[in-house]
Amino acid sequence: MAKLDFYGHATFGLTTEDDTRIIIDPFFAENPWTEVEVNKVEADFIFCTHGHFDHFADAIPLAKASGAKFVGSFELVEYVETQGVTDVHPMHIGGGWDFSFGRVKMVTAVHGGRVYGEGAEAYTTNPGGFVFDLGPGRRLYHAGDTGLTLDMKLLRDKVDIALLPIGDNFTMGLEDAVTAVEFIRPAIVIPCHYQTWPYIEQDPETFKTMVGDRATVEILEPGQSSYDF
Repeated sequence: MAKLDFYGHATFGLTTEDDTRIIIDPFFAENPWTEVEVNKVEADFIFCTHGHFDHFADAIPLAKASGAKFVGSFELVEYVETQGVTDVHPMHIGGGWDFSFGRVKMVTAVHGGRVYGEGAEAYTTNPGGFVFDLGPGRRLYHAGDTGLTLDMKLLRDKVDIALLPIGDNFTMGLEDAVTAVEFIRPAIVIPCHYQTWPYIEQDPETFKTMVGDRATVEILEPGQSSYDF
């Protein structure tokens, strides 16, 4: 049994069957959804989809506090190494790797590539998403920040749980996120990247209604609910 915890925005904690603790897109200190302090978060791995502050701001502090391995694009890894993070694993879109807990593939996302952080002006990268293959019925896709893309059709029937942004303005909105569900055909959809700021105010219940019988939509309340799978 694996467990998924939602910290709000696009930050998730994934605990695998062997108790490996993974944090995806760590955003704690400035995240209005959570009061969790980054130095109290336990992690073995940190995966970052891209370098924008609301997905990457606490990656370096968390890596240093927890000793977790940082995983991201080659350019993100280059940057975190300049900031004193030494346990790293670079990836890029289309590539996969067999980690101790399962296989992870980095996939396409369509978004901005600027890297947030002190001295990061020289760094830019392709944003991406991650597909975590933890075994039959436990293939989880974190889309990162992305617009709707036809590349999502390549994930059709290869994903059991999809974490999709629905906030609009910076990413897919409700209608495009529903189309993404049609492209991917996951069993479970968990919406994220909404209501954090006025630009991305959306009602997840409306999204659930729009998805209808295409998939089961699980709406997680930050810090109050988790999803076991």
